[in-house]
Amino acid sequence: MVIIMLGAPGTGKGTVASILEERLNAPQVSTGDIFRKNISEGTELGKLAESYISKGNLVPDDVTIGLIKDRLQQEDVKENIILDGFPRTVVQAEELNKLLEEQGRKVDMVINLTTPKEEIIERIVNRRVCSNQNCKTVFNLVLNPPKKEGICDKCGHELVQRKDDNVETVEARIENYLKNTNALVEYYEKMGVLHTEVVSKSINRMGADVANDIAEYLLKETKLNW
Repeated sequence: MVIIMLGAPGTGKGTVASILEERLNAPQVSTGDIFRKNISEGTELGKLAESYISKGNLVPDDVTIGLIKDRLQQEDVKENIILDGFPRTVVQAEELNKLLEEQGRKVDMVINLTTPKEEIIERIVNRRVCSNQNCKTVFNLVLNPPKKEGICDKCGHELVQRKDDNVETVEARIENYLKNTNALVEYYEKMGVLHTEVVSKSINRMGADVANDIAEYLLKETKLNW
């Protein structure tokens, strides 16, 4: 099964994807994580990605598509995969369909998360991420603080704030997201695979609630061997 996560930065895509990964045995592939890893290692891909990400802009289609094409060839995602951060444009979606078709696969579900803008900004500026690349657990200083300040509950590594998690960059990212992905939401709605969920403290429904409900649905309604 191929699941795609849509949603502006800070809507909880990573949280939902990580829970689904564990419950459905479907590897989460985050283009953002891949780019950040390359940025921290100072690779050519990292330098290119940082020149866009640091300004709140999207990395060009050809770069991102090439990255995903390579990842889809790997054995661990031959059965199930959760794509987080890709596609971001209709062009990317069309290319993904072609890549999947070559493998005899298709997009099965697109989870579209929506959250009020003011909540997104609050979440992101208070977000802290485990520096251990094998953990990457996300905390929020307001909603989900670590038990020990600055330390990951799961692995004990230091928590860090992403360089682009500031108000100015977040607002630019939200604007760019909406500009580029409104058409993408319509694209998947027409395909009949779009599933939209509101994630907001105002209705007491957060990412974990959404993820567990979707996991239960998929486990009950599909006959796939998870």
